Amino acid sequence: MTTKSATKSGPRYRDLYEKEIRPALVKKYGYRNPHQVPRLEKIVLNMGVGKATTNRAAVDAAMAEMARIAGQKPIVTKARSSNASFKVREGMALGCKVTLRREKMYEFLDRLVTIALPRVRDFRGIPNSSFDGRGNYAMGVKEHIIFPEIDYDKIEESRGMDIIICTSAQTDDEAKDLLKGFSMPFRKTGNK
Repeated sequence: MTTKSATKSGPRYRDLYEKEIRPALVKKYGYRNPHQVPRLEKIVLNMGVGKATTNRAAVDAAMAEMARIAGQKPIVTKARSSNASFKVREGMALGCKVTLRREKMYEFLDRLVTIALPRVRDFRGIPNSSFDGRGNYAMGVKEHIIFPEIDYDKIEESRGMDIIICTSAQTDDEAKDLLKGFSMPFRKTGNK
């Protein structure tokens, strides 16, 4: 009878953070406390469904597609107030969102950087200016079909989605250095 070792490696990007990115940030910024070192806290995916006012099935389809992309079940986002000009009633389902933490967060970021973003047509990098001043980064994707989990032949329509990467960084520069460590493809400074 053979025994297998119980060591299991975690997500590739978490190991990259622990072994390379974290020591590089400590060296560059001179943190004295290990809790000062910026880290990823969560990634929020949000998908609005414009046809939700007339077609409830569109929200269900978006939820199924987001569940395949994220690897966990999303929640329905509902209207906070009524707006007659958009035919929206309070409490009406308008989209879905999911919050990724821990292993799923690192696995999603790995797939985003290495597989999905290179599949974007005419891709020149993500904008440098999408930081919020508190170390968080937000970006939009015009088509969710860039993710390999989505079968192009089985979707009814292509939808966009928002991706918000929340970090513990205090400044945008620290957050940018953290994301650069994960090989986020920021645009060169000359491009807009």
